[in-house]
Amino acid sequence: MILTIDVGNTRIKGAVFEGATALEYFVFDPAALEKNILNILKKYQKVDYLVVASVGILEKQSFLQFEKEVNVHFISHDDVFPFCNLYETPKTLGIDRMVLAAGAVIQYPNCNRLVIDAGTCVTYDFIDANDNYLGGAIAPGLRLRYESLHAFTAKLPLLTIAASADLIGKSTAGSIHSGVINGLVYEIDGFIDEYRTLASKFIIILTGGDTEFLAKRLKNTIFANSNFLLESLNQTFQYKIDND
Repeated sequence: MILTIDVGNTRIKGAVFEGATALEYFVFDPAALEKNILNILKKYQKVDYLVVASVGILEKQSFLQFEKEVNVHFISHDDVFPFCNLYETPKTLGIDRMVLAAGAVIQYPNCNRLVIDAGTCVTYDFIDANDNYLGGAIAPGLRLRYESLHAFTAKLPLLTIAASADLIGKSTAGSIHSGVINGLVYEIDGFIDEYRTLASKFIIILTGGDTEFLAKRLKNTIFANSNFLLESLNQTFQYKIDND
């Protein structure tokens, strides 16, 4: 069994896998890391590996404390991946983006893929049918957009995500919701449309914490899977084992 851990900017997500099958998913606050990991390892005593991908602020030592219970592996740029990294600055490419690209290659072979991860940031990653990672884009996510409007203006309030947003906001709050939510939806659809000028056929995978919220608002056909990174972590580690 493998316990995969995704350390994001705001929370930690995890999953226990037996082979390719996810047995259980977890979400918890970084402050509760030790308690939750120990509870998971106690419940699933056949876990052999703890596999970590981190873009957050937790230090490696936070996970190395579990080495007596399980083998710990941090996914890094030095691992083997199932794609050719053509990023101009390959060592600066986020591990989360590399793992998502690996999962896209493994799960969707022989086609062009666009992976959109909608979390604290929204990342776009394009991998062609020849398994070349070409690059993508990074933009603020929903919560960052709300927080930025509040933090960098004198009077705009800090709002939370609304269930809906009219195109024409009829109040300050309504205008903020329209700009943030509709703006991001139009941005994602716009990126997809522009990628179609480069590659006429490709699959689109939407993942991240805001997957369900955004998926039903996009005009383009997508594969929506909020746990795609955790699945990809498991697949990336399995690929490493098979190809090292």
